[in-house]
Amino acid sequence: MAKITRKFDTKVQHLKYRVLREVAKRKWDDTLNTSVLDIPKIIAPGKSPTVRCCVYKERAIVSDRIKLAMSEDVSENDNVIQVIGIACDECPAGGYEVGTACRGCLAHRCEDVCEFGAISFDRNHVAHIDKSKCRECGKCARVCPYAAITNRKRPCEVACKIKAISMNEKTQEAEIDNSKCIACGACVYHCPWGAISDKSYICNAIDIIKGSNENKDYHVYAVLAPAVSSQFTYAKQGQVISGIKALGFYEVWEAALGADMVAESESAELAERGFLISSCCPAFVDYVKKHFQQYIPDISSSLSPMARISKYIKERDPEAKVIFIGPCTSKKREFKNKEVAPYVDCVITFEELQALFDSKSIDITTLDEEKMDTASYFGRIFARCGGLSDAIKQGISEQGKSFKVRSVSCNGIDQCRSTLAKLSYGKIEANFIEGMACVDGCVGGAGCLVHGGQISSENVELAAREGKSSILEATKPYK
Repeated sequence: MAKITRKFDTKVQHLKYRVLREVAKRKWDDTLNTSVLDIPKIIAPGKSPTVRCCVYKERAIVSDRIKLAMSEDVSENDNVIQVIGIACDECPAGGYEVGTACRGCLAHRCEDVCEFGAISFDRNHVAHIDKSKCRECGKCARVCPYAAITNRKRPCEVACKIKAISMNEKTQEAEIDNSKCIACGACVYHCPWGAISDKSYICNAIDIIKGSNENKDYHVYAVLAPAVSSQFTYAKQGQVISGIKALGFYEVWEAALGADMVAESESAELAERGFLISSCCPAFVDYVKKHFQQYIPDISSSLSPMARISKYIKERDPEAKVIFIGPCTSKKREFKNKEVAPYVDCVITFEELQALFDSKSIDITTLDEEKMDTASYFGRIFARCGGLSDAIKQGISEQGKSFKVRSVSCNGIDQCRSTLAKLSYGKIEANFIEGMACVDGCVGGAGCLVHGGQISSENVELAAREGKSSILEATKPYK
């Protein structure tokens, strides 16, 4: 187990993977419906619990995870991101609280700074916060000389930068506001109990592969995100491609080639329109549509790289089925959009790809290396923040346009919010806004095995250098 665990950042991911693997095993051999009830006892065997109060609760949680693995809802919310209610019961969530470090000092800065009269002192001179008056502004915490006041918020609420998650006062469970949620998956990765998870389409992917009759009835294509170069670090990238083909895919295509196509068209669109907001990150696009609606007309008309290369594949092979493999939970929402649905049949994450490999006992480290159709350096760096802006500038240059690009690359939703707010107040001079919902870009996506950081960005850079030197050189064979 230790060897497998090292493929992931956290044990929560490992638990999720184990459930996906067991579901996939049974889906391949058509025994899922008859043996699905056996899985909870495999994941949580014996009579002793590991982290919960009893093994029966652990199995109940696994049962909900199985439903998500089979793309079923486990809550009344039909979002791609779902709350496993029975797992969400261990987080203290008291807001701002005074801890034992309070010395009841003479200064009473916390009392003075509170504009709502929420702070008082008991006979022992210890501060107390009246929750009915507190507005959670945080000023008291900032001025306390002993750092005795802390904000006890749930990790999912802290992770959600758009405040789409709140606590149900009756059940004490997390709730997701669909009108705000952009399915970025930050809450999924940061919940320490695994109580929030993304719905999986792994069973749909298996159905597509099996239904092809070994690619005789139709061809099944994998479109692989460029962030793959930061993943599966225990093997070589060429072995990952071989592993995907061993699963039953006909061909593996780079989403980075779609990025090249997007860079070419989006740079031309920018030069023509004069101002543009990128369309490549579906969570960012959703964020603009829900939270900065005045900028909807400025979103690029280009499809995302996933959709663009999938469209080309289906124009070339109309009966084909296309499965996107990448780091993004928001792609699971995007592929159902009416603009994208004709081209992409299914989306799975890198986590789910690992589960597919192991469900068929494919050890990719033993396989020979295969290569994909080569994208350009600029298409491949879409995987990290700032890569799209660099590609747009390159596209402008290669097309011989005199337009000067003044870009801003937003690294995570916090920067996206700040940039768009400054833009609305006329405090930023830019004509191209690149938005990445995940910190570090796609290499920090919720569906990654490992997330972000310098090493991930370096791996993307190394893989990109093996690509073609220009965007037009990469796209020319596909025109």
